[in-house]
Amino acid sequence: MKIGINARHLIEGKLEGIGWYSLEVLRRLVVLRPEDEFFFYYDRKTKPLVCAPNVINTLVTPPARHPFLFKIWYNISLPFYFRKHKIDLFFSPDGFLSLKTTIRQIGVIHDLNFEHYPEDLPKRVLKYYKKNMPLFAKQAHKIVTVSDFSKKDISAKYNIDVSKVCVIHNGGNESFKPLSSDERNSLLSEFNNGRPYFIYVGSLHKRKNILRMLKAFKDFNSSQNMDFIIIGEPMWQGQLELDELVDNVKFLGRKSGEELAKWVAASSGLIYVSYFEGFGLPVLEGMMSGVPVVTSKVTSMPEVGGDAVVYVDPFEVSSISQGMKSAVGDFENFRNLGLQQAKKFSWDKSAKQVNGLISKLVI
Repeated sequence: MKIGINARHLIEGKLEGIGWYSLEVLRRLVVLRPEDEFFFYYDRKTKPLVCAPNVINTLVTPPARHPFLFKIWYNISLPFYFRKHKIDLFFSPDGFLSLKTTIRQIGVIHDLNFEHYPEDLPKRVLKYYKKNMPLFAKQAHKIVTVSDFSKKDISAKYNIDVSKVCVIHNGGNESFKPLSSDERNSLLSEFNNGRPYFIYVGSLHKRKNILRMLKAFKDFNSSQNMDFIIIGEPMWQGQLELDELVDNVKFLGRKSGEELAKWVAASSGLIYVSYFEGFGLPVLEGMMSGVPVVTSKVTSMPEVGGDAVVYVDPFEVSSISQGMKSAVGDFENFRNLGLQQAKKFSWDKSAKQVNGLISKLVI
């Protein structure tokens, strides 16, 4: 079988949420299906991140980084290559599909945040999502999503039969792992002059609730002496008014791999109080790292954290501040609970489930 892959998000050095999902699932999938040919369709020149004997990398123009160019790439350029390469099935990790082909397609719709919080997206991008995502959902032969919460949301919002939507949870990067007390203390000295810190990993996007998170930290730190480390792409930072909230807060920009994992594992707790998530990968990665996790009791986060994390109301600063106190006050308990809960998720399991779905679809 010949399988087309939307590889737009596999850009070296610029992997965000969907890019990491693509990398983790696809590098395993091509191994699980050695008899199939995979055509990875990129929209710009980049170093291929998934390499295998059965992978063919193809540059498809124009670069699809704008709603108008999305239409050309998915509805004109891709169908041309589908015919040229005789593609049997198209797998798209960002949920965008071609509306101008009859081949079978699987779209991964991670969440419908834009339907609930439209103000969080630029108007031009929002218009494209609002118009086209319902069409993609109907066009898909199967929809993959990453939580039961998102499955119910997609089914209800777009009037999609629940049998069409398959829940396949995310996994966590194997770099995230717990450290011994000596290792933690050594890294704490190396990274932050021995000062304890909370950590947030993610973009500075509005829906990540950065303002309330830092207001809560300011309140918490009025009786403590800790730092707050923020690791993530600063592209949305200009939308946030943080001038009064940056005491003891350090913005370190992008980090990845083992370096990021060490920053998380040496922290006193990972704080992730987003008000809307399809999954909430940092919640899992914090648990894997053996540190307490403070997260929101809304959308998908309770599905990931189970009984192993500190839950807060993301719209109440006082609730978030109290969650921080609970995390540092019961570190060992939440460390142990989190490590057990994290074992329920893995990228190997995710890739095998995607593989099983493809096999059923081609019978």
